[in-house]
Amino acid sequence: MTGFVIALISGALMSLQGVLNTGVTKQTSMWVSAGWVQLTAFLTCLIIWYFTGRENVAGIFEVQPKYMLLGGVIGAFITYTVVRSMDNLGPAKAAIIIVVSQIIVAYGIELFGLFGVEKAGFEWKKMIGAIVAIIGIIIFN
Repeated sequence: MTGFVIALISGALMSLQGVLNTGVTKQTSMWVSAGWVQLTAFLTCLIIWYFTGRENVAGIFEVQPKYMLLGGVIGAFITYTVVRSMDNLGPAKAAIIIVVSQIIVAYGIELFGLFGVEKAGFEWKKMIGAIVAIIGIIIFN
């Protein structure tokens, strides 16, 4: 149940962040806005790290495989794509397409056991769920 509630909060925060970032981008520029997002995220992480245990930062250099360290780079492009999609489609339409894309890609990662994720077997009900989600996008439009 805790995971479910956290996922709901995550979705709500992502939608809110997308709207806020789009507003900042309209008043500055895409990369100024994205840079601000990444900088303030970094500062927030530093503050939380300082008060919650101060694990060894050098451990980041021991992460294997090294491609796992690309999350921040991907985060910059997530900011860019969310802002552009919300600006072009509106928050609701962009969010539903983003979420369905996340579902399909996440299922593919599980299905093929990519990036160290435990491989899951194919399930028709999950495939049908993804198809229903895609139909939901069409209906939403």
